[in-house]
Amino acid sequence: MSTSLDLDEFPHTRYNPLKDEWVLVSPHRMKRPWKGQVEASKNPNSLRFDPTNPLCPNVTRPNGQTNPDYKETFVFDNDFPALFEYSEPTEEPKSSNDPIGDDLFKVQAAKGSCKVMCFHPYSDLTLSTMKQNDIVNVIKKWIEMYKDLSTKYNWVQIFENKGEIMGCSNPHPHCQVWASNFIPNEINREGKNQFEFYKKHGKVMLVEYLNRELASKERIVVQNDSWVVLVPYWAVWPYETILLPKRHVTRIDLLNEKEIELLAEIMKKLLIKYDNLFKCTFPYTMGFHFAPCGKYLDEPQEHWQFYASYLPPLLRSASVKKFMVGYELLAQPQRDLTPEKAAAQLRELSDSVHYLIQSDTSDY
Repeated sequence: MSTSLDLDEFPHTRYNPLKDEWVLVSPHRMKRPWKGQVEASKNPNSLRFDPTNPLCPNVTRPNGQTNPDYKETFVFDNDFPALFEYSEPTEEPKSSNDPIGDDLFKVQAAKGSCKVMCFHPYSDLTLSTMKQNDIVNVIKKWIEMYKDLSTKYNWVQIFENKGEIMGCSNPHPHCQVWASNFIPNEINREGKNQFEFYKKHGKVMLVEYLNRELASKERIVVQNDSWVVLVPYWAVWPYETILLPKRHVTRIDLLNEKEIELLAEIMKKLLIKYDNLFKCTFPYTMGFHFAPCGKYLDEPQEHWQFYASYLPPLLRSASVKKFMVGYELLAQPQRDLTPEKAAAQLRELSDSVHYLIQSDTSDY
């Protein structure tokens, strides 16, 4: 892309083809003094085992069930699920006047499954400080869960909320997996836009996009033989990144052994960089996107490309976050730090020496 506009200094908008929306970039605003809210910067969790933490091994959860003495990953049904699984059609909620066809008051029964997955028995670890083999176990458990849920539901969302600032209510390393009978808004929109691009150009949008990024190298953060982490051209959050495979893959269960190993490697490298950026256990929301499943498993989905998004809220330090308010909520997304500068900052950080450990963590 060539332009006479200095993108590091002047306001401009960038297009996100995945969402068919624009983001306003205002790089000059990084020079303004900050007098907004400052979040409390907390030290990482130091307790390896907490008998009052319902995610720890051998601890009784609020529903009265006791966790096993697990040594690797542990999965259980969410005790407070957002979706219920109805075993019989008669159990589904019905409206008295059935307004499902009404243009203003549509409603549908939402069915699904909500699971919690503990990454490790130790509460004082995160993915950035876990052994790489332990992260491999996490990925393989994700794939196992996906294979089970994908035959029953049309969408499976694997996501991790890390840190209190992201609404995480428990410091134990864990994620959630929600499966639903419907396709969520973001996935529906991304699917339509990828399909339109494929129909128009005969190419997979994110495969073509990655090829362009690899050629420019401007927003690349870290890569290996199978994966690339970059700050997307259209990023909204200050240090947002996207994790893409180097080959065309539509769903997570199609990854081979090498790709699983190298996915664990690059996830660890990225998360070490994140923690090192502001010398804190870096908060974020992370999630995978891939082709829909369930009734869509037998339909052509070649326009889809598997990827993961990392959406961290921190802007200037461990205690200053980016707020989505005002213009962002009422008009369109806006950011101050350019994606290029964010990528350069992340790229220069160590991805093997964690600030807390001060040694090579590849075998930690």
